[in-house]
Amino acid sequence: MYRDHFGLRESPFGLTPDTSFFFACSSYQEALNTLLVAARNGEGFIKITGEVGNGKTLLCRKFLASLNQPDESTTAIGTQDPASDAASPQRFMAAYIPNPFLEPRSLLLALADEFRVPLEKDSDQHQLLKGLTRALLDCARQGRRALVCLDEAQALPLQTLEVLRLLTNLETEKRKLLQVVLFGQPELNEHLAQHSIRQLRQRISFQYELRGLRADELDRYLRHRLNVAGFAGETLFDRAAVAKLHRITGGTPRLVNIVAHKALMMAFGEGRQGVNARHIGIAASDTPEVRRDWQPYVLSAGAMLAAALIVGWALL
Repeated sequence: MYRDHFGLRESPFGLTPDTSFFFACSSYQEALNTLLVAARNGEGFIKITGEVGNGKTLLCRKFLASLNQPDESTTAIGTQDPASDAASPQRFMAAYIPNPFLEPRSLLLALADEFRVPLEKDSDQHQLLKGLTRALLDCARQGRRALVCLDEAQALPLQTLEVLRLLTNLETEKRKLLQVVLFGQPELNEHLAQHSIRQLRQRISFQYELRGLRADELDRYLRHRLNVAGFAGETLFDRAAVAKLHRITGGTPRLVNIVAHKALMMAFGEGRQGVNARHIGIAASDTPEVRRDWQPYVLSAGAMLAAALIVGWALL
C-alpha cells in the first residue's frame, strides 16, 4: 500500500525469514560466529535458544547459506590454502527440518529425504538407519561433512531426541559423521534438563542465547531494512519514533517489524513522508504483544513531583 509513496521496491518489514534482510547486530553476529566455528570444528551438538520473535529461523537460514562460503577472515589475508577443506566448495551436506515434532521413524524418513538416501518402499527403522549410515560414510569419504538443523527443537519428543543422539554416535577415527544444530525457544532448556536425556545434554559443546536488538542498534536495523527494500534516503523514522519503538518492543525483531509496518501505513494514510512517535503509538495500540510505554508515566510522575516540590517550597 505504501511502497510507491515511500519509493520502496518491496515491503521492508515483512515477517518471512528473508536472508537478504539479515542484520548483523551484536547478538546475531556472535551467534552466527559461534555456529560457524562449531560446525567447522566438527562438534556433535550445537544449541541456539531465544525468545519468540528473536529471529532464530532467520539466523538458521543465514547459517545454512554461509556454511559453504569461504572463511573471509582467512581468504582476505591470503593464508587460506585453495586446496584445503575450508576452501573447497560444498564441503557441508546440510539438511533442514523446520517442524521436528516427529516420532523417531518419521524423523529418520525426513533425514533420508533431505540427504537423498535411496530406500526401498516400506523400509523399517533398521533399514532407515543402515541407509543413513551408508550415506553419511559416503559423505565423509568425499571429504564433506553432514549437518542437520532442527528449528523449533523444543517440540522434539524425547524418543526422537534419543534417536538423534544415537545417530551422532556414528563416527570415523577423526570426526563425527553427523552434526546436529538445535534451534529452540527457552523451553528447550527445560526439555533437555530431563534426567532421561542427560547423555545428549552432555554432548552439547557449543550453545548461545539469542537476544533482541539493543537500543543503539534499532535505528541501524530500521535503516538497513529500508535500504535493502530500495529506500534512497537516510531513514523514515525520526529519533523519538525509534526510541518509542524500542521501549514498547524491547528490541524483539518480529514485534519491531509488525509495529514499523503499521506505522508506515499510518504515515502513508496521512500523506506524510516519515514516521513519528505518534504513529508508533497508534500502531502499538493495535498490537497486543507489545509492552506499555513507560515514558509518559515517568514524565507525568516527574511533573507531579516537581509541582509538589514547588508548592512545598512556597509554603515553607
